Amino acid sequence: MPTTTWPAANLPGDFRDTPQSNGELEDHLSEPPTAVINALAQFEGDLVILGVGGKMGPSLARMAQRALAAAGGDRKVIGVSRFSRSGVREQLENWGISTCQCDLLQPRAMDVLPDARLVVSMSGFKFGASAHPDQSWATNCLVPSHVCQRYRDSRLVAFSSGNVYGLTSFTTGGSVESDPPDPVGEYAMAVLGRERIYEFCSRQWQIPMALLRLNYATELRYGVLVDIAQAVLERQPLDLDMGYVNVLWLRDANAMALRAFEHCQSPARVINIAGREIIRVRDVAETFALRFDTSAVVTGSESDRAFLNNASAAYRLVGEPEFSTHQMIDWTAAWIARGGENSGKPTHFQVLDGKY
Repeated sequence: MPTTTWPAANLPGDFRDTPQSNGELEDHLSEPPTAVINALAQFEGDLVILGVGGKMGPSLARMAQRALAAAGGDRKVIGVSRFSRSGVREQLENWGISTCQCDLLQPRAMDVLPDARLVVSMSGFKFGASAHPDQSWATNCLVPSHVCQRYRDSRLVAFSSGNVYGLTSFTTGGSVESDPPDPVGEYAMAVLGRERIYEFCSRQWQIPMALLRLNYATELRYGVLVDIAQAVLERQPLDLDMGYVNVLWLRDANAMALRAFEHCQSPARVINIAGREIIRVRDVAETFALRFDTSAVVTGSESDRAFLNNASAAYRLVGEPEFSTHQMIDWTAAWIARGGENSGKPTHFQVLDGKY
């Protein structure tokens, strides 16, 4: 069971090997562990990543590309996206990753997608789901059906979200894969719909598949820890209504996702992807306050219920996280204190009603 007693505030800072630049950070986040190299070496053919243009996609694609290169051969990684974010396509191509610009909602989109034996699907629609529920359902449920028809002879790893479980008390240790879904809000319902489409297609066409319920990947420019740290540093009120969270270092999340190819099956297999610990938001804020030599401004009524995952079963399949909560917090503090780049995109992790 994940621990909920995290004694970080009284520990000395751990700033060893903190990345000093975006380039160093990208190198670090995409470094493939030996287990990832060995996992991808077992399979043949290219690897395509659908929805690669998001916050997690580029580092995942580069880790896959570096792992395939280390394994030998001429297999490629192809990133598919609308590439609405400036510079992402150029960055991927500079790393040696092939790209395909494509809107997966368009009727003929599947016709232009490259062949691949391994497929990672990261496409989805979260922020704006309450204002545009039709787009959320189309992206989260219509696209998976088309993807599965296009890649019915491939192994498929599809990202989902721990939000499908609904709220649970931190005293339970977090939701496990066998817990029944209880989605809160339009987004979580659409994500569960996405899972159901993938499950149907996996069973119908015997597609080996893994569904990854992720809570929450973080790095130095984006994530729950960045949101908390920025609020503390700027002395902005930090809402404690969501009193507890899971966090997972992005490099660990990337590695676990790629190792999931070893565990694809039909019917689709659900795998929780999360950090070891359930951490208290107030404790994290106080730790950042200590690092910044300030005090945290908090508001709201702390609840014991939150969107929490228990990934204990997954660690036996895809490995345990390498990076501790303590190290993630100290690296984040050091990065923000010296004015490191911030994505400017808050996670809205405090949302309890599922309205994004």
